[in-house]
Amino acid sequence: MKKIVLTGGGTAGHVTPNIALLPKLRELGYEIYYIGSKGGMEQKLIEDCGIPYYGISTGKLRRYFDLKNFTDPFRVLKGVFEARKYLRQIAPDIVFSKGGFVAVPVVYSASRLHIPVISHESDMTPGLANKICLPMAKKICCNFPETMANLPKEKACLTGTPIRAELKEGSRERGLAFTGLSGSKPILMVTGGSLGAVAVNEAIRKDLATLLETFDIIHLCGKGKLDESLVGTEGYLQYEYISAELPDLFAAADIIVSRAGANAICEIAALRKPNLLIPLSAKASRGDQILNARSFEKQGFSMVMEEEEIVGDALVRAINELYENRQKYIDAMSKSEQSDSVSVIVDLIEKNRK
Repeated sequence: MKKIVLTGGGTAGHVTPNIALLPKLRELGYEIYYIGSKGGMEQKLIEDCGIPYYGISTGKLRRYFDLKNFTDPFRVLKGVFEARKYLRQIAPDIVFSKGGFVAVPVVYSASRLHIPVISHESDMTPGLANKICLPMAKKICCNFPETMANLPKEKACLTGTPIRAELKEGSRERGLAFTGLSGSKPILMVTGGSLGAVAVNEAIRKDLATLLETFDIIHLCGKGKLDESLVGTEGYLQYEYISAELPDLFAAADIIVSRAGANAICEIAALRKPNLLIPLSAKASRGDQILNARSFEKQGFSMVMEEEEIVGDALVRAINELYENRQKYIDAMSKSEQSDSVSVIVDLIEKNRK
């Protein structure tokens, strides 16, 4: 029996691509195990999929001063011993790492036990955890052509992000039924990820009256970010978070406004949805979303506005322009070579396992 250990955690973006691989891995007869952080958000997601879950101690690796910098190295060291114990116990043929700080002890332990590792980097530039893991990986999957130039040529593979099959099985009719929208107007979907995006939410709501003249709007605004004063506004539906119905809402949407997290935009591109990306400001991040967005803009997949540019009527004008030119973006995304990332990645797993 072939065995694989998946790892990754901290955010949904480090977990959902692993979940997307499960059906194909099961089809090929793999026994699948998951090593994540003790009590991490990934635990419930994985256990809901019926996968054995092993929790290890983790610590964040920071580039700035924090008192936890004095204790977290010991947590990471403890995680290494725990990961080594679980890997010996499972004896997998290969490890697939989606990143996040929990992956560091797992990848390190796998390399010491001579278990092949394939890692996946979502963003254009690797985060610190993935940078540490890169030398220990046999192959490194990535989403952006620009990333390839910064990786060892013999390791780099342009694969795109694994997309959950159910995302492609949405129904516009079910989406309209769920929202109660008639479909007589084009539908604008706005999403800031599972946590929402305050700046995007505020900009959409400021321009709401103008936008509703042309569009019906589905707004995924994030937990705790509903605007009660707008409840009942005709043509405007706001939700804190959507899970089961998300494929149907994507299917109903004609265009999308989104942040530029790598997994989110890869899902949008796989669904061929014309999109306007508003990346997280460099003031609030390491700037990876800006790089992601500009790559998609360069490839013709997306329009891009910096957060600082969504002033006056600029956002309304950009959304209208996106809708008018939507076919151009659909055509560009349709020509992408990253249309079946799951098969490409699973093929790499098959070729590089022990």
